[in-house]
Amino acid sequence: MEITTKKYKRCDLVQASGRIDSDTAPQLAEAFNAIIEDGRFNIVFDMDDVDFISSAGLRVMIDVQKTCKQRSRGEMVLANVPDRIYEALDLAGFVPLFKFFDDVVDAVGSF
Repeated sequence: MEITTKKYKRCDLVQASGRIDSDTAPQLAEAFNAIIEDGRFNIVFDMDDVDFISSAGLRVMIDVQKTCKQRSRGEMVLANVPDRIYEALDLAGFVPLFKFFDDVVDAVGSF
């Protein structure tokens, strides 16, 4: 899995590609935690190139969302979520916890 981050004026963009599973979820958590430790709590997670996400990856997403909302009324929004991953989020009951956008531009513009 590859992770890239980009800082914008009002939010940070995290892009991941490949599989997010128990082996790679800690790397994803580190990327999110670095942003949060920098005092930035508005995050766009671009999932366009994510092939698979396990329960470990879903746990990271929930933890980040919870932290962002508790700390400063920030939030993590999701962009370009593949159908398979949306179905997994829906099955787990996580869809109401996130805002979904069809592209990164709209997601970044939401902040």
